[in-house]
Amino acid sequence: MGFKNFRLQAIIRLILIIATVFLLVNLYYSEAYGFTKILVIVIIVFQIVSLFSHVNKTNREIVGFLQTIKYDDFSQTYSDHNEGSGFKELYKEFNEVIRKFRDVRADREAQYQYLKTIVQHVGIGIITFDELGEVQIMNASARNLLGVEQIKNVNQLQPIGNELIETIRDLRTGGRDLIKISRNGEEIQLAVYVIELSLRGKEFKLISLQNIQSELEEKEMEAWQNLIRVLTHEIMNSVTPISSLAATVETELDEFVKDGKNVSEISNEAVEDVHMAVKTIHNRSDSLIKFVSDFRNMTRIKHPTLKEVIIKDVLEHVIMLLKPDIEKNKIELHFKVEPADLKVNIDQEQIEQVLINLVKNGIQALEENDEDGKESKILRIEGSQKTEGGAAILIADNGTGIDEEAIKKIFIPFFTTKKNGSGIGLSLSKQIMRQHKGNISVQSTLNIGTEFLLKFSQ
Repeated sequence: MGFKNFRLQAIIRLILIIATVFLLVNLYYSEAYGFTKILVIVIIVFQIVSLFSHVNKTNREIVGFLQTIKYDDFSQTYSDHNEGSGFKELYKEFNEVIRKFRDVRADREAQYQYLKTIVQHVGIGIITFDELGEVQIMNASARNLLGVEQIKNVNQLQPIGNELIETIRDLRTGGRDLIKISRNGEEIQLAVYVIELSLRGKEFKLISLQNIQSELEEKEMEAWQNLIRVLTHEIMNSVTPISSLAATVETELDEFVKDGKNVSEISNEAVEDVHMAVKTIHNRSDSLIKFVSDFRNMTRIKHPTLKEVIIKDVLEHVIMLLKPDIEKNKIELHFKVEPADLKVNIDQEQIEQVLINLVKNGIQALEENDEDGKESKILRIEGSQKTEGGAAILIADNGTGIDEEAIKKIFIPFFTTKKNGSGIGLSLSKQIMRQHKGNISVQSTLNIGTEFLLKFSQ
């Protein structure tokens, strides 16, 4: 930047001050009037003040420019007309910086409006609020789902229910929950997901709300259809032979009654046929009673009593119970838990029931290896720490595997791929894991093996 005029004026002002000082000295030694001396002194003071004001002009301009930035006021511009003090280059740079800031603010505002429009029109309800519950964002979907207008604090959701407020306040990052609310006499199932954010030292929560009522109803209908299909299949398997054999016995006895024969006249062969039919009816009736009993037991799973236990101890106890079957089938067991002191909150009795069922399934799958000519029989039982917290247990075998169609139905009650299976074990296991706020999943490949994975949250 060039400040030739500025420097020139400063030099001229300084020379004038020096000249005026010399004049004052001459007047002091002369016989000049006192008024003249006072006037010269005033002139000197005025010149000094003017010089300081002129020198500080740059500082004032810079301070004014910085205040413009500080208070986000970019409407001001600097004109270099009639300045005559060499500030043209300085003002030009000031105006350029202000223009840049103005462009950045315009871009930021445009981006904010763009994101705001997206948030307002997205199909999922979104609410953000701070530690005091003060709401910053509540989009149209959230207002429609909850049936409220714009609110300032989450406590204003009180009429909808305390459960909703408690859930969104208590959940932490990654937390999920399902909440039922009533809106206009209609029950709605909401899926709630929470993320915690930190912005400029303040904590915020971002809540997403999604109405999954229709999806739940669809899945519920599909589950009922699958259950009814399996139930009717199992019941028909028992009732059909009972009905057929009863009709056969009725026909044979009816013939004796119509002919007026005595019981003593019935041949041994006919008696044996009747006996076999009645025996079969009895067996199928017992099977049907057991089936109904199993169905009833599925609805009577007690709520788990959680207690912190060491996973390694639980797995070792299960292995000890099934060790005779493992050794009898010459199965190679691979067992490990990392870390060895890994703990989890579970109902030990219920989870052992799940593990015993899964290990038994693995043993039975490995028994079929003999039929397929496989030499190796490997059963893996592993416990590990999940990266996001909690624990996982893996039960895997290198058995015959399960086909893709059966995998889709494997947790449906009474569905089974075994010849003598009841189809209850995996369904019960699924329910037990759900009550533990955990999950059970399966992966399988034909002729390679099957893996069941149990996941427990913290």
